[in-house]
Amino acid sequence: MQYGTTRRDFLKTTVGTAALAALTCTFASPARAGEKARPNIVYILADDLGYGDVNCLNPESKIPTPNIDRIGKEGMIFTDAHAGAALCTPTRYGILTGRYSWRSKLKCSVLDGYSPPLIDRGRMTVASMLKTQGYHTACVGKWHLGLQWGTTKGTRPGPANIDYTKPVADGPVALGFDYYYGIPASLDMVPYVYIENDRIEAAPTEKAEASEKPAYYRAGPMAPGFSHRDTLPHLTQKAVECIDKHAAAKDGKPLFLYFPLTAPHTPIMPTPEFEGKSKAGVYGDFVCEADGSVGQILEALERNGMAENTLIMFASDNGASPSADFKKLHEMGHEPNYHFRGHKSQIWEGGHRIPFVARWPKQIKPGSNCDHTVCLTDLMATAAEITGAVLPDNAAEDSVSLLSTLRGQAAQPVREAVVHQSGGGNLSIRQGQWKLECCPGGGENNNAKPGKDAQPGSPPVQLYDLSADIGEQANLQDKHPEVVERLTKLLQKYIDDGRSTPGKPQQNEGKTSIWGPGPNKDLQTDGM
Repeated sequence: MQYGTTRRDFLKTTVGTAALAALTCTFASPARAGEKARPNIVYILADDLGYGDVNCLNPESKIPTPNIDRIGKEGMIFTDAHAGAALCTPTRYGILTGRYSWRSKLKCSVLDGYSPPLIDRGRMTVASMLKTQGYHTACVGKWHLGLQWGTTKGTRPGPANIDYTKPVADGPVALGFDYYYGIPASLDMVPYVYIENDRIEAAPTEKAEASEKPAYYRAGPMAPGFSHRDTLPHLTQKAVECIDKHAAAKDGKPLFLYFPLTAPHTPIMPTPEFEGKSKAGVYGDFVCEADGSVGQILEALERNGMAENTLIMFASDNGASPSADFKKLHEMGHEPNYHFRGHKSQIWEGGHRIPFVARWPKQIKPGSNCDHTVCLTDLMATAAEITGAVLPDNAAEDSVSLLSTLRGQAAQPVREAVVHQSGGGNLSIRQGQWKLECCPGGGENNNAKPGKDAQPGSPPVQLYDLSADIGEQANLQDKHPEVVERLTKLLQKYIDDGRSTPGKPQQNEGKTSIWGPGPNKDLQTDGM
């Protein structure tokens, strides 16, 4: 089946009428025949940026974000967009594969800098799919999906036994990217090195000493001259170079650029140019710097005459982290996660409802606003419908095309439901106004018992009517058992089918349960 066609007919029979009526979208005109096909696609992913950090979503934000706002003003602002999980590694897996990460080997938490690859070499990614459609593909920035490191002896990779002269296998260039430049994992995780394609740029012959919050990073191997503070501007320069080189080639091929930023995740270290640019302290200044990186990408597209035929999307991998110092920000009048409950790693909205804006001249009507529930796993199906690619049954199992939504043609949500995942691996399902959370608390404790952060005696599940209770304060599980039963059965069906979209059933990797994760076998995990 080609997604984005019969999908809408399918949804008409499965989504409640009342729920659909509660969600509205501002419509743009359909694209005219004869316009350029195969647009460039640029996907910028912030790291730990909250919904409330962005001005076009939160007018009370104390942080100027003119470049992110510009994308929204000249395109579409999504007010009900969600990361695939409340943590970075599983969200990144979902973006590139169109599949929820809880179906993979990683049932909770995140990888570290030495973890083995999470994406199997044979699995289709957005990059490998777009290559078949004639795209140049590039990734610049934070990878954090595992790598196959060469070792000096046949044991699990770690700081003591890595051979940095050997190729780094099963990374971006093995998964469909023609070019890669970036860092292995989060900027607070060792090793602190740059990788170009499948080679270490410079071996880590030095050792970084641990740093304190907000400029927190772990102690460990570091390449000579590596600077945490200069990493974001360096990666931005490399991303701009990708656009310049692509334009200079003039070979007629479109570009897919995936640009995962390192900010505003720890270490929160803005460069001097951005110090004092916000009214939200050092965290706000670092968000300003991330917004500045977005501005450089926009300028590069315009300078090279690529802006008019480029779909540019900006999102965050999860909600804002407590590392931002919420208490201090609250005193400054700034709420990183807006009025949503919770934060990064938690199952509540603050953990996974994220900023998402998109611009595509002549396809997306400027100033559009969409309140439909969407998920970052939807990139794969969207790109496939744009290019005419047909997705096989064993790919993009949880991806739904947003093309009709972007063009303003979707009078109803294109998704039947969205599944959320906490840092501890607990699941939640959202359909229309209802959100069922399969744990009594926030579910943030990695590899801990589900609900450890809940009040004693709490019900085992939470049910919220988001149309009346966006702050998730009134648990209605005892008042609407029929909704609990319906959503529980739908979530179990998604698990059993190995997919949440129409198609042949697929297999999950390892045991997957509504009620919490099993262990992460053969995967190293280290914090967030």
